[in-house]
Amino acid sequence: MSKNSFIFKINHASDIPKYQQILDAINDAIAKDILHIGDMLPSVNSVCKTHNLSRDTVFKAYSILKEQNVIESVPNKGYYVATETKKVLLVLDTFKAYKEVLYHSFINNLPENIITDVQFHHYNIDNFKTIIHNSVGKYYKYVVMNFAHKEIPSILAKISNEKLLLIDWNVLSKPENNYVFQDFGQSFYSSLIEAAELFKKYKEINFVYPTYTNHPLETVTYFKKYCKKNNFKYQIITNPKDFDIQKDIAYISVSDRILGTFLEQCRDKGFEPGEDVGLLSYNETPMKKFIYKGISVISTDFKEMGTKAAEFITQEKPMQCYVATKLTLRESL
Repeated sequence: MSKNSFIFKINHASDIPKYQQILDAINDAIAKDILHIGDMLPSVNSVCKTHNLSRDTVFKAYSILKEQNVIESVPNKGYYVATETKKVLLVLDTFKAYKEVLYHSFINNLPENIITDVQFHHYNIDNFKTIIHNSVGKYYKYVVMNFAHKEIPSILAKISNEKLLLIDWNVLSKPENNYVFQDFGQSFYSSLIEAAELFKKYKEINFVYPTYTNHPLETVTYFKKYCKKNNFKYQIITNPKDFDIQKDIAYISVSDRILGTFLEQCRDKGFEPGEDVGLLSYNETPMKKFIYKGISVISTDFKEMGTKAAEFITQEKPMQCYVATKLTLRESL
Protein backbone atom coordinates (compact mmCIF):
# COMPACT_ATOMS: atom_id res chain seq x y z
CA MET A 1 0.00 0.00 0.00
CA SER A 2 1.36 3.42 -0.86
CA LYS A 3 1.61 6.06 1.83
CA ASN A 4 -1.15 8.06 0.12
CA SER A 5 -3.73 5.27 -0.05
CA PHE A 6 -4.37 4.98 3.68
CA ILE A 7 -6.98 7.58 4.52
CA PHE A 8 -8.51 8.30 7.92
CA LYS A 9 -10.61 11.03 9.46
CA ILE A 10 -10.06 13.28 12.48
CA ASN A 11 -13.09 14.62 14.31
CA HIS A 12 -12.03 18.01 15.68
CA ALA A 13 -15.28 18.33 17.61
CA SER A 14 -14.76 15.05 19.50
CA ASP A 15 -13.73 14.83 23.16
CA ILE A 16 -11.32 12.06 22.18
CA PRO A 17 -7.77 13.49 21.93
CA LYS A 18 -6.47 13.88 18.39
CA TYR A 19 -3.45 11.64 18.97
CA GLN A 20 -5.76 8.90 20.22
CA GLN A 21 -7.91 9.21 17.10
CA ILE A 22 -4.76 8.58 15.04
CA LEU A 23 -3.91 5.56 17.21
CA ASP A 24 -7.42 4.20 16.83
CA ALA A 25 -7.45 4.74 13.07
CA ILE A 26 -4.18 2.85 12.53
CA ASN A 27 -5.01 0.05 14.96
CA ASP A 28 -8.44 -0.34 13.36
CA ALA A 29 -6.93 -0.42 9.88
CA ILE A 30 -4.57 -3.21 10.95
CA ALA A 31 -7.40 -5.09 12.66
CA LYS A 32 -9.58 -4.84 9.55
CA ASP A 33 -6.76 -5.94 7.22
CA ILE A 34 -6.60 -2.56 5.52
CA LEU A 35 -2.99 -2.13 6.62
CA HIS A 36 -0.48 -4.98 6.55
CA ILE A 37 3.11 -5.60 7.61
CA GLY A 38 5.43 -3.44 5.52
CA ASP A 39 2.80 -0.90 4.52
CA MET A 40 4.02 2.67 4.70
CA LEU A 41 2.11 5.22 6.78
CA PRO A 42 1.53 8.83 5.80
CA SER A 43 4.42 11.04 6.91
CA VAL A 44 4.12 13.22 10.00
CA ASN A 45 4.13 16.34 7.82
CA SER A 46 1.46 14.88 5.55
CA VAL A 47 -0.88 14.08 8.44
CA CYS A 48 -0.31 17.55 9.93
CA LYS A 49 -1.17 19.25 6.65
CA THR A 50 -4.14 17.04 5.75
CA HIS A 51 -5.82 17.18 9.16
CA ASN A 52 -4.64 20.55 10.43
CA LEU A 53 -2.82 19.01 13.38
CA SER A 54 0.30 20.01 15.23
CA ARG A 55 3.48 18.07 14.61
CA ASP A 56 3.65 17.16 18.32
CA THR A 57 0.21 15.51 18.15
CA VAL A 58 1.08 13.29 15.20
CA PHE A 59 4.54 12.49 16.52
CA LYS A 60 3.05 11.48 19.88
CA ALA A 61 0.68 9.01 18.18
CA TYR A 62 3.45 7.52 16.03
CA SER A 63 5.80 7.31 19.03
CA ILE A 64 3.24 5.36 21.08
CA LEU A 65 2.68 2.94 18.20
CA LYS A 66 6.43 2.56 17.83
CA GLU A 67 6.83 1.81 21.57
CA GLN A 68 4.16 -0.88 21.21
CA ASN A 69 6.04 -2.35 18.22
CA VAL A 70 3.00 -1.76 16.01
CA ILE A 71 5.04 0.38 13.63
CA GLU A 72 8.73 0.97 12.97
CA SER A 73 10.61 3.93 11.59
CA VAL A 74 13.26 3.80 8.89
CA PRO A 75 15.60 6.83 8.83
CA ASN A 76 15.04 9.10 5.83
CA LYS A 77 12.17 6.91 4.62
CA GLY A 78 9.27 7.01 7.10
CA TYR A 79 7.04 4.81 9.24
CA TYR A 80 5.97 1.28 8.35
CA VAL A 81 3.55 -1.26 9.83
CA ALA A 82 5.64 -3.75 11.83
CA THR A 83 3.03 -6.23 13.02
CA GLU A 84 -0.51 -7.41 12.46
CA THR A 85 -0.90 -8.36 16.12
CA LYS A 86 -3.79 -6.71 17.96
CA LYS A 87 -3.77 -6.07 21.70
CA VAL A 88 -6.87 -6.04 23.90
CA LEU A 89 -7.21 -5.10 27.55
CA LEU A 90 -9.22 -7.21 29.99
CA VAL A 91 -9.93 -5.43 33.29
CA LEU A 92 -11.28 -7.68 36.06
CA ASP A 93 -12.18 -6.90 39.66
CA THR A 94 -10.22 -9.60 41.52
CA PHE A 95 -8.64 -12.94 40.74
CA LYS A 96 -10.94 -15.78 41.79
CA ALA A 97 -11.55 -19.29 40.53
CA TYR A 98 -14.64 -18.39 38.51
CA LYS A 99 -12.86 -15.37 36.98
CA GLU A 100 -10.18 -17.78 35.81
CA VAL A 101 -12.90 -19.72 33.98
CA LEU A 102 -13.99 -16.48 32.28
CA TYR A 103 -10.40 -15.57 31.39
CA HIS A 104 -9.52 -18.92 29.83
CA SER A 105 -12.77 -18.99 27.87
CA PHE A 106 -12.02 -15.48 26.61
CA ILE A 107 -8.45 -16.09 25.41
CA ASN A 108 -9.22 -19.57 24.04
CA ASN A 109 -11.82 -18.07 21.71
CA LEU A 110 -9.51 -15.40 20.30
CA PRO A 111 -7.33 -15.87 17.20
CA GLU A 112 -3.58 -16.19 17.66
CA ASN A 113 -2.85 -12.66 16.44
CA ILE A 114 -4.73 -11.12 19.38
CA ILE A 115 -2.81 -10.63 22.62
CA THR A 116 -4.62 -10.03 25.92
CA ASP A 117 -3.28 -7.92 28.77
CA VAL A 118 -5.06 -8.47 32.10
CA GLN A 119 -5.34 -5.94 34.92
CA PHE A 120 -7.19 -6.09 38.27
CA HIS A 121 -8.75 -3.02 39.90
CA HIS A 122 -9.64 -4.66 43.26
CA TYR A 123 -12.60 -2.28 43.61
CA ASN A 124 -10.18 0.59 44.16
CA ILE A 125 -11.13 3.69 42.19
CA ASP A 126 -7.56 4.99 42.05
CA ASN A 127 -6.36 1.68 40.63
CA PHE A 128 -9.21 1.72 38.12
CA LYS A 129 -8.47 5.29 37.09
CA THR A 130 -4.77 4.55 36.60
CA ILE A 131 -5.44 1.41 34.57
CA ILE A 132 -7.79 3.19 32.17
CA HIS A 133 -5.72 6.37 31.96
CA ASN A 134 -2.55 4.44 31.10
CA SER A 135 -4.29 2.25 28.54
CA VAL A 136 -6.30 4.75 26.50
CA GLY A 137 -5.35 4.58 22.84
CA LYS A 138 -3.00 1.64 23.34
CA TYR A 139 -5.45 -1.20 22.69
CA TYR A 140 -7.65 -2.40 19.88
CA LYS A 141 -10.56 -3.04 22.25
CA TYR A 142 -11.33 -3.00 25.98
CA VAL A 143 -13.30 -5.49 28.10
CA VAL A 144 -14.02 -4.02 31.52
CA MET A 145 -15.65 -5.34 34.69
CA ASN A 146 -16.67 -2.15 36.44
CA PHE A 147 -18.16 -1.48 39.88
CA ALA A 148 -20.33 0.95 41.81
CA HIS A 149 -18.47 4.24 42.03
CA LYS A 150 -19.67 7.62 40.83
CA GLU A 151 -16.46 8.34 38.90
CA ILE A 152 -16.64 5.21 36.73
CA PRO A 153 -18.74 6.69 33.85
CA SER A 154 -16.46 9.71 33.40
CA ILE A 155 -13.35 7.51 33.47
CA LEU A 156 -14.75 5.11 30.87
CA ALA A 157 -15.86 8.02 28.68
CA LYS A 158 -12.24 8.28 27.55
CA ILE A 159 -12.72 5.06 25.57
CA SER A 160 -14.70 5.06 22.33
CA ASN A 161 -17.99 3.23 22.87
CA GLU A 162 -17.50 0.90 19.89
CA LYS A 163 -14.23 -0.31 21.46
CA LEU A 164 -15.60 -0.87 24.99
CA LEU A 165 -17.43 -3.91 26.38
CA LEU A 166 -18.74 -3.93 29.95
CA ILE A 167 -19.09 -7.35 31.59
CA ASP A 168 -20.63 -9.02 34.63
CA TRP A 169 -22.46 -6.32 36.63
CA ASN A 170 -24.92 -3.85 35.15
CA VAL A 171 -23.99 -0.86 37.26
CA LEU A 172 -23.58 2.74 36.04
CA SER A 173 -23.85 1.63 32.43
CA LYS A 174 -25.33 3.75 29.65
CA PRO A 175 -27.97 2.63 27.11
CA GLU A 176 -25.44 2.84 24.27
CA ASN A 177 -22.81 0.69 26.00
CA ASN A 178 -21.87 -2.72 24.71
CA TYR A 179 -22.27 -5.31 27.46
CA VAL A 180 -22.41 -8.93 28.55
CA PHE A 181 -24.05 -8.95 31.97
CA GLN A 182 -25.47 -11.37 34.48
CA ASP A 183 -28.66 -10.63 36.41
CA PHE A 184 -28.23 -10.44 40.18
CA GLY A 185 -31.91 -9.73 40.82
CA GLN A 186 -34.82 -11.49 39.15
CA SER A 187 -32.70 -14.40 37.89
CA PHE A 188 -31.42 -15.00 41.41
CA TYR A 189 -35.01 -14.89 42.68
CA SER A 190 -36.10 -17.42 40.04
CA SER A 191 -33.30 -19.77 41.06
CA LEU A 192 -34.43 -19.59 44.69
CA ILE A 193 -37.94 -20.56 43.59
CA GLU A 194 -36.50 -23.70 41.99
CA ALA A 195 -34.93 -24.63 45.34
CA ALA A 196 -38.11 -24.05 47.37
CA GLU A 197 -38.82 -27.71 48.14
CA LEU A 198 -35.33 -28.24 49.50
CA PHE A 199 -35.49 -25.08 51.62
CA LYS A 200 -38.67 -26.45 53.24
CA LYS A 201 -36.51 -29.06 54.98
CA TYR A 202 -35.13 -26.29 57.17
CA LYS A 203 -36.70 -24.07 59.80
CA GLU A 204 -34.86 -20.94 58.66
CA ILE A 205 -32.73 -19.53 55.82
CA ASN A 206 -29.75 -17.32 56.61
CA PHE A 207 -28.19 -15.15 53.92
CA VAL A 208 -24.49 -14.61 54.65
CA TYR A 209 -23.55 -11.26 53.16
CA PRO A 210 -20.25 -10.30 54.88
CA THR A 211 -19.23 -6.67 55.17
CA TYR A 212 -16.11 -7.28 53.07
CA THR A 213 -18.03 -8.50 50.01
CA ASN A 214 -18.56 -6.42 46.87
CA HIS A 215 -21.35 -8.68 45.68
CA PRO A 216 -24.31 -6.59 44.38
CA LEU A 217 -26.69 -5.70 47.19
CA GLU A 218 -29.74 -6.34 45.03
CA THR A 219 -29.39 -10.07 45.75
CA VAL A 220 -30.19 -9.31 49.40
CA THR A 221 -33.27 -7.36 48.34
CA TYR A 222 -34.53 -10.24 46.20
CA PHE A 223 -33.70 -12.76 48.93
CA LYS A 224 -35.92 -10.87 51.40
CA LYS A 225 -38.66 -10.67 48.79
CA TYR A 226 -38.43 -14.42 48.22
CA CYS A 227 -38.57 -15.30 51.92
CA LYS A 228 -41.50 -13.01 52.63
CA LYS A 229 -43.52 -14.27 49.69
CA ASN A 230 -42.86 -17.92 50.55
CA ASN A 231 -43.19 -17.54 54.34
CA PHE A 232 -39.62 -18.54 55.13
CA LYS A 233 -38.11 -17.32 58.38
CA TYR A 234 -34.81 -15.64 57.55
CA GLN A 235 -31.84 -13.64 58.78
CA ILE A 236 -29.11 -11.57 57.11
CA ILE A 237 -25.63 -12.17 58.56
CA THR A 238 -23.16 -9.39 57.77
CA ASN A 239 -20.52 -9.91 60.45
CA PRO A 240 -18.39 -12.99 59.64
CA LYS A 241 -17.74 -13.40 63.39
CA ASP A 242 -21.47 -14.05 63.86
CA PHE A 243 -21.40 -16.99 61.44
CA ASP A 244 -22.02 -19.98 63.68
CA ILE A 245 -23.96 -22.74 61.94
CA GLN A 246 -26.97 -24.24 63.68
CA LYS A 247 -28.86 -27.41 62.98
CA ASP A 248 -31.93 -27.22 60.68
CA ILE A 249 -30.84 -23.94 59.10
CA ALA A 250 -29.97 -23.43 55.43
CA TYR A 251 -27.31 -20.89 54.50
CA ILE A 252 -26.81 -18.90 51.30
CA SER A 253 -23.32 -17.48 50.87
CA VAL A 254 -21.84 -15.08 48.33
CA SER A 255 -18.31 -15.60 49.66
CA ASP A 256 -16.14 -18.68 49.21
CA ARG A 257 -14.38 -17.80 52.46
CA ILE A 258 -17.64 -18.60 54.20
CA LEU A 259 -17.80 -21.94 52.35
CA GLY A 260 -14.57 -23.04 54.02
CA THR A 261 -15.81 -21.93 57.44
CA PHE A 262 -19.11 -23.75 56.88
CA LEU A 263 -17.42 -27.06 56.10
CA GLU A 264 -15.03 -26.67 59.01
CA GLN A 265 -17.90 -26.06 61.44
CA CYS A 266 -19.82 -29.02 60.00
CA ARG A 267 -16.86 -31.24 60.78
CA ASP A 268 -16.43 -29.83 64.30
CA LYS A 269 -20.13 -30.12 65.15
CA GLY A 270 -20.74 -33.42 63.40
CA PHE A 271 -23.33 -31.95 61.01
CA GLU A 272 -24.03 -33.54 57.65
CA PRO A 273 -24.44 -30.95 54.85
CA GLY A 274 -27.75 -31.43 53.08
CA GLU A 275 -29.29 -33.18 56.08
CA ASP A 276 -28.54 -31.35 59.33
CA VAL A 277 -27.69 -28.03 57.67
CA GLY A 278 -27.91 -26.73 54.12
CA LEU A 279 -25.66 -24.58 51.96
CA LEU A 280 -26.25 -22.80 48.67
CA SER A 281 -23.15 -21.06 47.32
CA TYR A 282 -22.95 -18.21 44.80
CA ASN A 283 -20.73 -18.58 41.71
CA GLU A 284 -19.75 -21.91 40.22
CA THR A 285 -16.08 -22.93 40.26
CA PRO A 286 -14.46 -26.04 38.77
CA MET A 287 -13.97 -27.53 42.27
CA LYS A 288 -17.39 -27.06 43.88
CA LYS A 289 -18.82 -30.22 42.35
CA PHE A 290 -15.97 -32.16 43.99
CA ILE A 291 -15.92 -30.49 47.43
CA TYR A 292 -17.31 -32.87 50.05
CA LYS A 293 -20.27 -34.48 48.23
CA GLY A 294 -20.84 -31.48 45.99
CA ILE A 295 -21.81 -27.87 46.73
CA SER A 296 -25.10 -26.53 45.37
CA VAL A 297 -24.66 -23.28 43.49
CA ILE A 298 -26.45 -20.37 41.89
CA SER A 299 -24.27 -19.04 39.12
CA THR A 300 -24.07 -17.44 35.75
CA ASP A 301 -22.11 -19.28 33.06
CA PHE A 302 -18.69 -17.64 33.19
CA LYS A 303 -17.46 -19.75 30.30
CA GLU A 304 -20.27 -18.35 28.15
CA MET A 305 -19.50 -14.82 29.36
CA GLY A 306 -15.89 -15.24 28.23
CA THR A 307 -17.00 -16.64 24.89
CA LYS A 308 -19.36 -13.71 24.26
CA ALA A 309 -16.65 -11.21 25.23
CA ALA A 310 -14.29 -12.83 22.71
CA GLU A 311 -17.03 -12.56 20.09
CA PHE A 312 -17.15 -8.81 20.69
CA ILE A 313 -13.42 -8.62 20.01
CA THR A 314 -13.52 -10.60 16.77
CA GLN A 315 -16.73 -9.24 15.27
CA GLU A 316 -17.27 -5.65 14.21
CA LYS A 317 -20.78 -5.27 15.58
CA PRO A 318 -22.49 -4.02 18.77
CA MET A 319 -23.22 -6.44 21.58
CA GLN A 320 -25.82 -6.25 24.33
CA CYS A 321 -26.77 -9.48 26.08
CA TYR A 322 -27.35 -11.18 29.41
CA VAL A 323 -25.88 -14.57 30.27
CA ALA A 324 -28.35 -16.84 32.06
CA THR A 325 -28.14 -17.52 35.79
CA LYS A 326 -29.08 -21.02 36.87
CA LEU A 327 -29.37 -23.28 39.89
CA THR A 328 -27.23 -26.42 40.13
CA LEU A 329 -28.34 -28.73 42.91
CA ARG A 330 -25.89 -31.03 44.69
CA GLU A 331 -25.74 -32.75 48.08
CA SER A 332 -25.07 -29.65 50.21
CA LEU A 333 -28.70 -28.49 50.10
